[in-house]
Amino acid sequence: MPLTATPSARPRIRFDRNELAGAFGDLGTDLPLLIGIIAASGMDSAGVLIMFGLMQIFSGLWYGMPMPVQPLKAFAALVIAQKIPGRIIFGGGLAIGVGMLLLSVTGLIDALARLVPKPVIRGIQFGLALQLATLALKEYVPADGVAGFALAAAAFLVTVVLLGNRRWPAALVVLALGVSYGLLFKLDFATAQRAIALHLPTWHVPQWADITTGAVLLALPQIPLSLGNSVLATRQVVEDYFPERPLTVRQISFTYALMNLVNPFLGGFPVCHGSGGMVGHYTFGGRTGGSVVLYGGLFLVLGLGFSQGFQQIVQIFPLPVLGVLLLFEALTLATLLRDISESRTGLLLALLVGLLCSGLPYGYLVGLLVGTALYYAMQRGWVGLGK
Repeated sequence: MPLTATPSARPRIRFDRNELAGAFGDLGTDLPLLIGIIAASGMDSAGVLIMFGLMQIFSGLWYGMPMPVQPLKAFAALVIAQKIPGRIIFGGGLAIGVGMLLLSVTGLIDALARLVPKPVIRGIQFGLALQLATLALKEYVPADGVAGFALAAAAFLVTVVLLGNRRWPAALVVLALGVSYGLLFKLDFATAQRAIALHLPTWHVPQWADITTGAVLLALPQIPLSLGNSVLATRQVVEDYFPERPLTVRQISFTYALMNLVNPFLGGFPVCHGSGGMVGHYTFGGRTGGSVVLYGGLFLVLGLGFSQGFQQIVQIFPLPVLGVLLLFEALTLATLLRDISESRTGLLLALLVGLLCSGLPYGYLVGLLVGTALYYAMQRGWVGLGK
């Protein structure tokens, strides 16, 4: 009788249709951010895309599991809103890289991990799920009017029917639907031809003034979100999906730091790991680092060969389809609450933290602090959230 594969026997890297499907599980989050960042900051699109792709490949090979890389979301929001130039972005990226390295090397990140309880981490993930679902339903799905709604409905039905199907991965079928729609109704061959040219990243050395400005303006608002979602919540997702291969928060924060110590010098936008991205890859089929390597390869090709027409080319792909992918990523994140559902107080605390994270300015900092303080106050009987 042949032996069946056990979780511990899972390969670190595999390339098949399911890994390819999983590779697109985070596209709905990353692509619009990268487009907005390049448009607002004037950063060279070749450096942004090539370094983003290389960081994905690095993460996939380093971890051997679907541990993707994402643009720093607080950084991105501030850059897009305030049109912050590239030199300050590079300075802020280097500052947060040094900060995360210090937290990792000194072990302070471990102390923070011990301090923050599981219901608060689940609440942070739930807050991210609310934000992703809102983005999908309010901006992406309605983007193409009536035709977009019809396309989103078809993509939603396909995903419901095929989600978890290893023979016909849902994401690949949905992406094929989206590409077909784009080729039929949106493709401009002249624009595509003009975009084809080889480009490489250029060397940058952040100046001290840009590092200090970037640290105050960009890195400080980012740190709470990074601690909550990029490090603590990501470690929890690894524990959920890969219990046979535990990671420490120190390991995750170390690679977070390493990427941001390299990116600024070659024109890359600051990046992190993220629990939502890992859930997205896993939801649509990724089980090894292969899905992240394939995802990185996509951006590497775009950066090397199509970066100068990137904003025009990506408009071919319909936002309603990205919205459906993003919605299922959000739903999967929200279902992680199930492992604390038996504790009414724990569940209520997680829901409260999620609402704070998703609804307030600096919500992840507020949710992290308020949630942790409430948890220990409840442990001592000072306050209660129900029985």
